Amino acid sequence: MASVESREQRLGTIINWDGKASDLADQSGFSRDGCGARCGISGGKVPRICELESPFTQGTGCSEQIVENQASHIRDAVLIHHAPIGCSALHASTSASYRKGLAARDMPVADAISISTNLGDSDMVYGGVEKLRDAIHKAWERHHPKAIFIATSCATGIIGDDVESVTKACEEELGIPVVPVFCEGFKSNHWSSGFDAIQHGILRHIVRKAPRRKQDDLINLFVLSGADVYTDMLGQLGLRANFVVNLATVEGLEQMSEAAASTSFCYTFATYLGAALEREFGVPQIKAPQPFGFAGTDGWLRAIGQALNRQEQVEQYIQREHERIGPRVEKLRTELRGLKGFVVMGPGYAHGIIGILRELGITVEGSVAYHHDPIYDSPDTERDTLGFMLDSYGDIEHLSISNGQSYRFFNMLKRVNPDFIIFRHSALGSVINRLGLPVIPLEADASFPVGYQGLVNIGEEILAVLAQRKFHEDLAAHTTLPYKASWLAEQDPFALARRVGA
Repeated sequence: MASVESREQRLGTIINWDGKASDLADQSGFSRDGCGARCGISGGKVPRICELESPFTQGTGCSEQIVENQASHIRDAVLIHHAPIGCSALHASTSASYRKGLAARDMPVADAISISTNLGDSDMVYGGVEKLRDAIHKAWERHHPKAIFIATSCATGIIGDDVESVTKACEEELGIPVVPVFCEGFKSNHWSSGFDAIQHGILRHIVRKAPRRKQDDLINLFVLSGADVYTDMLGQLGLRANFVVNLATVEGLEQMSEAAASTSFCYTFATYLGAALEREFGVPQIKAPQPFGFAGTDGWLRAIGQALNRQEQVEQYIQREHERIGPRVEKLRTELRGLKGFVVMGPGYAHGIIGILRELGITVEGSVAYHHDPIYDSPDTERDTLGFMLDSYGDIEHLSISNGQSYRFFNMLKRVNPDFIIFRHSALGSVINRLGLPVIPLEADASFPVGYQGLVNIGEEILAVLAQRKFHEDLAAHTTLPYKASWLAEQDPFALARRVGA
């Protein structure tokens, strides 16, 4: 198949829900029961959750934006937006994050490279395949990349350009992978489908179909941009990390089929390719919790040790790390006692951060995940991040699924009154900054909270931002929220959606 199914079709992904975390887990897949007939739905491939229906979308991202971020961060590749120029509006911020990511890994800093076919009115009538063919050749002549990625768009999906035929012909002519990535924004309600779209393209066109040899010390590590906290960690076990997809090389992507195993710090965005590598090439996925906090990192490392026969090295490393950071974590627990936190980010990541906060003795009564996947492509209970959070740390009274809708955020916070907020993705930044609460953005370094050191990093960062509380209070005192008093008085963040479904 040229394209992968959207997450709504394949995983039953939802973007609007509100309630207890335990209720969401009961309605989801993995080892728990789906809502089934209670929603009037029978059959289908995955559990279906009774999702709220929002009357409008204030603002969100799309699959193509994720593809842009992933493809333009592959160091020796070029991305072509087969789209109107507006679809390239985020290139400046994408390039900035690429530069920061390279600097964080001590790599030579460079700009991200992408080209737009700049479709116009006439192309919407007569088609844009000639512009695409021309852009592919210009990408080759200017940059001589080792692969060229083509991101489709809503526009090309509407006009029906035969992108597959053009890319196949150019691939044969140029002798490098020319990878069509079908990521039209209107095909999915959530941007996370973009991860699957580019991973599907990589699997079809780049991953080595006939592995040259099995590399018993190589482990595929699905990561986002950020500092390299993994090389030393895995090096203690005699393993090498093959970082994919962000900041990877084409060679790194090719050799994924030769690795001994695959894993990630966040299963949300690694679900599709990890399952495909296991199914198609026998590269096992590590069946474990995510590496956040003591409980998650212990379980993650032990699963790696079990899968790759390194149990002794793992236990020695765990003991050393517990002894190293144990006293500091105990001191942090004393300093952070009595605080309440609030977490806003993608689901797998959010579940991990909540675990860290609770291990630090911080109360978490509310959280927002931008979407929820009732099940992953490999429904192993060990990878059930929501279930692990519940079993290890207890329930969350107010767990909201909301795809970055700023108008709900004030009402969500009002019912739990946290002392600080940890968030990813800047869509809510303009609202968060007006609320008078200290904030910790994890945008620049996705690796910051990972592993044992991540516990210390988060604890110390909380203390640092709380010391600046007066700044945030002054900011709130001199700004206003752009909502009517009637909405600010509303107790239910999902009141409008409940009225639609009534």
